[in-house]
Amino acid sequence: MAELTDADEESGRAALGRALRFLRERAGKSLGQLAEETRYDKSYLSRLENTKRLSKLPVMEDLDRYYGTDGLLADLWRSARREVFKDKYKEFMRLENLARIMWMYQLAVPGLLQTEEYAREVLSTAQTANRNTEWVEEQVAARMSRQELLHRTPSPQVRVILDEVALRRQTTDPKVWTDQLSHLVEISEFRSVTLQVLPFSAGLHGLMGSHLWLLWQPDGSSVAYVEGNGFGELVDDLDKVADYRLSYDRVRDLALSPSGSLAFIRGVLEEHRS
Repeated sequence: MAELTDADEESGRAALGRALRFLRERAGKSLGQLAEETRYDKSYLSRLENTKRLSKLPVMEDLDRYYGTDGLLADLWRSARREVFKDKYKEFMRLENLARIMWMYQLAVPGLLQTEEYAREVLSTAQTANRNTEWVEEQVAARMSRQELLHRTPSPQVRVILDEVALRRQTTDPKVWTDQLSHLVEISEFRSVTLQVLPFSAGLHGLMGSHLWLLWQPDGSSVAYVEGNGFGELVDDLDKVADYRLSYDRVRDLALSPSGSLAFIRGVLEEHRS
């Protein structure tokens, strides 16, 4: 299907929209017929073809089954959704996707551990000129798709040190917060995930004020990614990565054990419910 893959000069989103239109027209279907047979709204399908909306992955999987395209649309969608993120994050995302080991220190619930509704509320508060419902939904879909890596076989080994501040800043909707805390409890039971809490009582430490990722690639190489308010820096200098590794180890020494952290999160959940 050269018509669908010769897209060197177009964006991933444009390639996806063109593929959707090509497949529909090849099947001899109008938008109305497609809507009736797939149960998706006609205007929604039109917006997908016109690249005015980036759907969620399950929609593309449904359409792949409908057209019998063996994952083509899902693959195009994965390429298109990477464009939702700013250029400075693309290399980090590529490395995150390939990582065999991932360590994080986070001041907020990280995207990999967020529920959809929690992510939606967080992203709705973003201060950007482009913020609107469409923008938020695209960001939510992209964030949820990143969580696929937790369900791979084999999945990466992930360790998250979550600052207590992340567990004290509630959402405006109590149910969203309850579901998010419950999700943290559930995901801490994944064999590939180790979750620790750094309590306020741990005091001052070397990673205050920024988020940190340490990623190990299949070839054994490692990088650090540091993110703060309005900036993100990918670090591959071996000495600097080693310094961040040392800072992380010291914070891990201050954090609660995985079992103690789980008890702490459950305690916060019970406080919230009461």
